[in-house]
Amino acid sequence: MTRGTTNPNRLRRMDRWIAATHGGELRRADDPLAIDLGYGAAPWTAVELLGRLRTVAPRTHVIGIEIEPERVVAARPYTREGLAFRHGGFEVPAPGRPMLIRAANVLRQYDEPEVAAVWERLCARLAPAGGGSRGGLLVEGTCDEIGRRHVWVALGPEGPRTVTFATRLGSLRQPSDLAERLPKALIHRNVPGEPVHAFLRDFDRAWAAAAPYASYGARQRWLRAVRDLTADWPVTDSPARWRQGEVTVAWAALAPKG
Repeated sequence: MTRGTTNPNRLRRMDRWIAATHGGELRRADDPLAIDLGYGAAPWTAVELLGRLRTVAPRTHVIGIEIEPERVVAARPYTREGLAFRHGGFEVPAPGRPMLIRAANVLRQYDEPEVAAVWERLCARLAPAGGGSRGGLLVEGTCDEIGRRHVWVALGPEGPRTVTFATRLGSLRQPSDLAERLPKALIHRNVPGEPVHAFLRDFDRAWAAAAPYASYGARQRWLRAVRDLTADWPVTDSPARWRQGEVTVAWAALAPKG
């Protein structure tokens, strides 16, 4: 069981990214089911996930899953059309194959060697690829208590795809401040010789080089720094997402060594 810290809007950056990048898959699905895995002591994140996903895929329904039975009982008064709560864990007790599993701040209490097995188990529950669809999406990551800084890994049925760094730009001193929010698979790899350490080092250098743009605001400085990063790192998104204080990189470029 997690501590269950659940502040309203804590996962807004992750939710907006999911809606923007996975909304098409949800719209095309016959039965678009999303799972909020480990929603915590209060149901706010599941309620908010339903609202945000329905702006892009109105038929989406959400099931919040918690391993602590008392939290499920406390959440049930918030049940409504399209939103339900169930007791469970990584087995994901839900009908069918979800198009989305969101697991935020869940794996932080596990040991790093356990992460791969959890990822594999959750990915096996996703809707499969086929018929022009890339299949379901697992989004697993960590954020601070009020959602200013967030890093997550996106995985499909085939495994990890990307890593996204997202922040409230006005609160950022330098990009490596996000290191403390790296998901469990990466947080202990932020050491010399590991790709994620090299990426954050290069990001800080690009941020420093972009200092003259700070006079136009933190967003313009971030845009310039990310654009410079693309020369050496496989950034997979576009300026439209960079403007939101995000940057997404191919998992293969940041995956731990060994």
